[in-house]
Amino acid sequence: MRPSRYTRYDCDFGCPVEACLEVIGGKWKGVILFHLLGGTKRFGELARLMPAVTQRMLTRQLRELEADGVVARTVYPEVPPKVEYSLTAFGKTLAPVLEVLRGWGSDYLDEIVRIRHDRYQAT
Repeated sequence: MRPSRYTRYDCDFGCPVEACLEVIGGKWKGVILFHLLGGTKRFGELARLMPAVTQRMLTRQLRELEADGVVARTVYPEVPPKVEYSLTAFGKTLAPVLEVLRGWGSDYLDEIVRIRHDRYQAT
């Protein structure tokens, strides 16, 4: 298991958000989890769904999600090896969070692009 940034979350403000972001934070974790909401996927399927992610990064993010108990990795004893990834019961509890993030992103995508374009033009 990877080391946690915190050993305890006992502050008055922000700790639940920090705990959540520690699990799903990272450029690709939310996208991986969102794709797994649709069901079990093989590594190659996930890689095709996210063409901008490197194989190394996808592997790393999947391992971290597995270590945190939100993704299950199933290896089938065949040649070549077949490996599938799915959400655990705990991972499925993230569905409402991921749906809200998707909805917000969809609603504000044009605004996000405009802000970034304006910032780029200003430099």
